[in-house]
Amino acid sequence: EADAGEYTCDTGDQQTTATVLVKALPVLFKQWLKNEEVEEGRTAVLRCELTKPNATVEWRKGDVVLQPSNKYEIRQEGTQVELFIYGAGAQDA
Repeated sequence: EADAGEYTCDTGDQQTTATVLVKALPVLFKQWLKNEEVEEGRTAVLRCELTKPNATVEWRKGDVVLQPSNKYEIRQEGTQVELFIYGAGAQDA
């Protein structure tokens, strides 16, 4: 972190120095994913909320990592994360 480092207080006659370490907090879920039921051909939307804004997230279906495409849109704004599944079909369940 930018604030980590060595800090010194200097009176001219004496000085004292300390090191500041900044420990990163883990990214946790404030709001968890909820099950979604959608009609075939419609758009399914999965949403969750994180404790840290703009954290790196990965969306997966089973073991497959999802990438943005015509099928999947991934949106992230601040702590809100969304996955849109367009034209949902049986293979998307």
